[in-house]
Amino acid sequence: MSTTESAESAKPAKLPPFDPADPIGIDDLLGPEDLAIRSTVRAWATDRVLPHIAEWYENGELPGIRELARELGSIGALGMSLQGYGCAGATAVQYGLACLELEAADSGIRSLVSVQGSLAMYAIHRFGSEEQRQQWLPGMAAGETIGCFGLTEPDHGSDPAGMRTYAKRDGDDWILSGRKMWITNGSVAGVAVVWAQTDEGSGGSGIRGFVVPTGTNGFSAPEIKHKWSLRASVTSELVLDEVRLPADAVLPGVTGLRGPLSCLSHARYGIVWGAMGAARASFESAVDYAKTREQFGKPIGGFQLTQAKLADMAVELHKGILLAHHLGRRMDAGRLRPEQVSFGKLNNVREAIEICRTARTILGANGISLEYPVMRHATNLESVLTYEGTVEMHQLVLGKALTGLDAFR
Repeated sequence: MSTTESAESAKPAKLPPFDPADPIGIDDLLGPEDLAIRSTVRAWATDRVLPHIAEWYENGELPGIRELARELGSIGALGMSLQGYGCAGATAVQYGLACLELEAADSGIRSLVSVQGSLAMYAIHRFGSEEQRQQWLPGMAAGETIGCFGLTEPDHGSDPAGMRTYAKRDGDDWILSGRKMWITNGSVAGVAVVWAQTDEGSGGSGIRGFVVPTGTNGFSAPEIKHKWSLRASVTSELVLDEVRLPADAVLPGVTGLRGPLSCLSHARYGIVWGAMGAARASFESAVDYAKTREQFGKPIGGFQLTQAKLADMAVELHKGILLAHHLGRRMDAGRLRPEQVSFGKLNNVREAIEICRTARTILGANGISLEYPVMRHATNLESVLTYEGTVEMHQLVLGKALTGLDAFR
C-alpha cells in the first residue's frame, strides 16, 4: 500500500450533523418499520389530541372516547404487541415507541391504550380460553369494545394479596362481590377483567381472574371526579354487588397473584417509554421558550444557567429513552425480567417528573399555564409515579433482587 493510499484510508469518515432532537443517535437503532409506526402514531396524536387536550384537561373530561378508541384501533395501537385476533403483532420496541408518542400528547391517552391492550386484552390473550379470546379480542383490537382491569381496591393497592373482592361458587356459577378503585376506562368499558379471592387457596394463592360483561346485573362503574391529575382520562370505581357469572367467565390459564402481576409487568413496560414522551414534550417546550423569551437584552437560552438546565434535561431524557429501547429489545428476545421492568419504571418516571419541573422553571410563570404542556404533564406524572407500582414498591423489588433479602414486610 502506498503512502497516499494509507493516508486516504486513515481519514475519518464524515460525521453526520448533530441532531438536537436525537443527540446520541438513538434513531440509528430503529428500522424503517419502527420509524413508520412512530410517525403514524405521532401524526394521529398531533391531529386528534394536541388541538384539544388543554380544553379536555381543564374540563376534566375525555369527550368522544369511543370514537378515539376506534381510531386507535384503526391504526393498530390496541393490543399492539399481541398476536392474532385482529391485533397488530408489533414488536415490543414498536409498542414502546407508540406509548412514547401517545404520552407526549397526554398521559391519559397512553393510559387508555395501556389499560386496553397491556392489561385487559393481555390478560384474556395470555390466560383466557380460546372461546374468550374469540369473543372479546377482535372487538377490543378494533376499539369497538373498551376494556378495563379491576385489581386495586379502596384499601388494597400495593398489597393485592389482601384484596376483599370475593368470588364464591353457586352451583356451576360464580357470584362476585366487592369494589375496585381507580379503574381507567371503567365507566365506558364493555368488559372488565376483575380479580377476586376464591376458596381455592389462601394468602393470595386462590385469586382468580373473571371476564365480566359490564352489562351484567349487579355491576356498576361510577366515575371518579375531582382529580387534579389524569384529568383527560376516564377513571372509575367498580362496584360488584353479587354479580352472577357462568362457569366459563373465569380465566382458566392462571391461579394466584402471578396472573395480575404479569399483566402489570407488561403494562409497566409501556410506562417506561410513555414517561419519556411526557418528558420530551416538556423539554421541547422549554427549548423553544428559551430560544424566544428575552430577558436582559437576549434570549434566556443564551444564559449559562439555562443552558445547564437544558443540557441536564437532555442527558436524562435520552438516557431514559435508551434504557427503554434496551428493555424493549430484551422483551422481544424473551429475556426481560420483572425486576428490569421495575428498574425502568423507577428511573424513567422519576426523571420525567424532574425534567417537567425543570422545564417549568425555564418557562417561569408561563409554566403553569395550559397554553404550554409542562404543568399538565407534570401533574399527570404524579399519577404515573404511583400507579402500577409506587416508587417504594419498585425500590423493594430491586432491593430484594440485589440482596436476596425480602424487605416487603
